[in-house]
Amino acid sequence: MTPVSQPPADADAPRTAGRKKDPQIDSAALQATLELLEEVGYAETSFSKVAARVGVHRPAIYRRWPSKQHLVTEAVGATLGQEPTPDTGDLRADLITGITTLVDAFTGTMVGQVLPALVADLAHHPRLREDFLASVFHPRRDSTARRLRTAADRGEIRPDFDLEFVLDALAAPVYYRTLFGHAPVSRDVAEQSVDLVLASLTRP
Repeated sequence: MTPVSQPPADADAPRTAGRKKDPQIDSAALQATLELLEEVGYAETSFSKVAARVGVHRPAIYRRWPSKQHLVTEAVGATLGQEPTPDTGDLRADLITGITTLVDAFTGTMVGQVLPALVADLAHHPRLREDFLASVFHPRRDSTARRLRTAADRGEIRPDFDLEFVLDALAAPVYYRTLFGHAPVSRDVAEQSVDLVLASLTRP
């Protein structure tokens, strides 16, 4: 019997042909990845275990994702969502809602446990980092940026602010506590972060 070829080990490998041919396999693989991350952790999650749980051969998984890290990145993105910040007309409430999605994901799912290891891998694999920024980081950030711009256009906050810094300041405490584990991550942290930022954005 011809042995099954091994999946590429390099997280920077280019995406292979055949991606997204069967949405059902894609969905099942993402769900299996989330379950395995919860059960066995980041280090022990593998293409082989995902394929076995989905009930497909291993090549069906690595034809869709060039590395485990890419698969985990997409699973994390699916958990976090891409539009965290609504526009209800109440800026404070909208920003708290957006940051609270991070709190809930980091404390109520395996994402908080996976994030430190995934971030470490991002530092060593530039293409993986680009994928993470494009599929997870920037879409969420853009959602909040649009809400802040709308608030400035409405006169709710002053328009002359550093958007990139404000976006960093809103989410930084939650990420920082999740990565280093030195203090609890809670919804109070989301409210404190939003209130501190809004205090700097209020018109004189």
